Amino acid sequence: MQHQGMAAAPPITQNPDIRYLGRLLGDVIRSYGGETLFRRTEYIRSASVDRHRGVAGADAIDTGLDALSLDDTIAFVRGFMLFSMLANLAEDRQGVATDPGADVAHALERLKDEGVDARAVAAMLEKALVAPVLTAHPTEVRRKSMIDHRNRIAELMLLKDMGHAETREGDKVDEAILRQIALLWQTRPLRRERLYVADEVENALAYFRDAFLPALPALYARWDRALGQRVPSFLRPGSWIGGDRDGNPNVTAASLQLALARAAETVIGHYLEQLHALGAELSISTELASVSDAVVALAEKSGDDSAARRDEPYRRAISGIYARLAATYSEISGRAAPRAITIKAEAYPDPQSFRADLVAIALDLAQTGGGALKSGGALGRLIRAVETFGFHLATLDMRQNSSVHERVVAELLKVAGVEADYLALDEAARVALLRRELANARPLTSPFAGYSDETRGELDIVHAAAAAHRRYGPACITNYIVSMAQSVSDLLEVNILLKEAGLYRPGDTPTAAIMAVPLFETIGDLDKAPGIMSDWLSLPEIAGISALRGHQEVMIGYSDSNKDGGYLTSTWGLHQASRALVPVFEQHGVAMQLFHGRGGSVGRGGGSSFQAIRAQPHGTVAGRIRITEQGEVIAAKYGNVESAMTNLEAMASATLLASLEPDPIGEADRTRFAACMDQLSDDAFRAYRGLVYETDGFRQFFRQMTPLTEIADLKIGSRPASRKKSDAIEDLRAIPWVFSWAQARVMLPGWYGVGEALAAFRDQALLREMVEAWPFLQSTLANMEMVLAKSDMLIAAKYAELVEDKTAAQAIFGRIRDGWQKAHDGLLTVTRQTRLLEKNPALDQSIRLRLPYIEPLNLLQVELLKRHRAGEDDARIREGIQLSINAVATALRNSG
Repeated sequence: MQHQGMAAAPPITQNPDIRYLGRLLGDVIRSYGGETLFRRTEYIRSASVDRHRGVAGADAIDTGLDALSLDDTIAFVRGFMLFSMLANLAEDRQGVATDPGADVAHALERLKDEGVDARAVAAMLEKALVAPVLTAHPTEVRRKSMIDHRNRIAELMLLKDMGHAETREGDKVDEAILRQIALLWQTRPLRRERLYVADEVENALAYFRDAFLPALPALYARWDRALGQRVPSFLRPGSWIGGDRDGNPNVTAASLQLALARAAETVIGHYLEQLHALGAELSISTELASVSDAVVALAEKSGDDSAARRDEPYRRAISGIYARLAATYSEISGRAAPRAITIKAEAYPDPQSFRADLVAIALDLAQTGGGALKSGGALGRLIRAVETFGFHLATLDMRQNSSVHERVVAELLKVAGVEADYLALDEAARVALLRRELANARPLTSPFAGYSDETRGELDIVHAAAAAHRRYGPACITNYIVSMAQSVSDLLEVNILLKEAGLYRPGDTPTAAIMAVPLFETIGDLDKAPGIMSDWLSLPEIAGISALRGHQEVMIGYSDSNKDGGYLTSTWGLHQASRALVPVFEQHGVAMQLFHGRGGSVGRGGGSSFQAIRAQPHGTVAGRIRITEQGEVIAAKYGNVESAMTNLEAMASATLLASLEPDPIGEADRTRFAACMDQLSDDAFRAYRGLVYETDGFRQFFRQMTPLTEIADLKIGSRPASRKKSDAIEDLRAIPWVFSWAQARVMLPGWYGVGEALAAFRDQALLREMVEAWPFLQSTLANMEMVLAKSDMLIAAKYAELVEDKTAAQAIFGRIRDGWQKAHDGLLTVTRQTRLLEKNPALDQSIRLRLPYIEPLNLLQVELLKRHRAGEDDARIREGIQLSINAVATALRNSG
């Protein structure tokens, strides 16, 4: 949509895949919805496209929408939603959403050009950890059934690319694609029941099984070749699903046990399948090849006495390994292995023992025939998978709010007769008391004492974690995230709970099998983070534990800091807190591991992971970084093996560059730039807080202008939308806050306040210098530019009409509209552009392609919201609203 002062955009060149899939979708709508629906849909589509091209009147689209009945409205919304889904698929295939050069080979070349040799890279990787951590944060609006059909279309399109006319099953590829689109059209998009934690666990397992398990071994093989040596298994996935209890009463000890058990079943089941295939492959006969004593020994003790395989020691050895792994599967799951075996064997005690047997075979193969069968192929991939995934698949984090720990520890101390009123103690007294208890091997709990439900639940969780360590190995749970961490006592309280389950052990050198990790979320908490971590690492027992572990993690939260202080202040606060932590950790001789709590939307830290990692302050990555992957981002990044490989490689290459590249700016420039950012951040903070927290009626304006209440009705997650029963912005979770603004096309959390800050700053030459030289500001403004391009104040004005207090609505929306224009104009000035995304034509094309399809959905949503809020109780109105939310989110892609 053209805005005043914007240069004309070049014409849209449509992706040929989008044209092809769009034509098939049109055929499906005509076949299943009828000619009338097809013609009305096509009229609205073409009118909207013409309007965005500037060749139609401003009201041309409204006439077509007015002609739709409720039934037609629902069908129309589904059609536009499916087009957006297919457009997303086509763009992902063409790499529109990826970063050029975001692969390890390019990173190694770049580092070589900058004087960093392969030895330095290898040394860094020995201690490295890169971990995408999947969470169940509720921003994925699509049902898994819809995603499955979408992924099947992607597979079929790949066959089409390779020139195949038929599938393996004999179907014509074009007809198979049409069939999948027809199935999509007839698949219910909306969930009827709210997701349970078990559902979220299964959804995540599908990504681990179908994408991570095949993708990572293949990537490691590629990286081994690029580096010329075997790379350590430094990229390993994590999960919060089943362990994240913060504000979610549905996550319990049983959830933790379920998540871990199902993960173990999945990964060991995968190994069994790979072993079965490997046994078929390794048909080597002793009549034609020599075999090492180690393999002969494995074969002899395998229990495989088949005469037909007497001369095939590799197959016999694998039979024994399979039998032991099948016994491991049964021991862990309580069920028989998927593929029956008659050999009785002892279960493996740990994944290292399983790997050792595989390595014995691999070493023998590597020593024969000049290394033609050296450790690669299926066996090499299996060994790499075991190193990466163990028997646990993905490391599961535990998370709980510090206020819960505070109450639970207070009760434990009181019941044990140690301290009657722990909550009344100041911080110094709390720390002293907790350290005394941690030095004492005596437990606080008694089986004969009574405890509240909350305390019993928290004790059950840590005991379940201890049992998991015994069953799956210590890698299954390594971190305990403390939300709203604001003091050293918040972390010590976690160790008190861990001690009750034997996961923290006192002694001359205390040990902690699970690390207490602070999550600093608000602007104030980020400011205090360096002081808290300095005090934490100064405790002798913690210093000893950190030295044994080799690192201490700190998590920084993007979502709540943004809701608290606005986009620019949040982004700068996170950057500064990260930098300020570096000397603290250096002083204590402990490696720092930052865990970035990013969401899908820019307002919650979203955007390119490659650019975000590279933009981190110099010295803060050092080979170790964890990043949350949430909601709709999971399907976008890891929906298939190819996409997973692209995105995982981008994370790996960005980590290499951020860890080993020279600092792009010198100390003098950093000082100048920081002073400038401090001023910009202060001005943006005042503007943001002035609107969101200091404007009378803003809370009501937000709730009436956006579909916040209607979003809460979507069955997209297992946890409540608010932390408390309150309508305060402070108590609202960041996800519905961001998601609601996106639906109304305001995207306020991704830009508000920045325009005022840019307008107030007088040294435009300095700003332009910073944009040219500083990856941090480049990334910050690039993300904001994307959000501005996806927002639309003319559409947003339609939503503002939903607000009952017209005077307040006009005043507040006027400030929002003016703020958008200032942000828009200021960004174009400092980036030297005549229009948004002028320097990013691929993203510009992607967004402008979607705008004609999003606008009718927004207009229909506004009309349906009016009718719903006026009291119309037709079930189709509610369904239409929920479908429109689904469709707009799909079209915008990163709106949650």
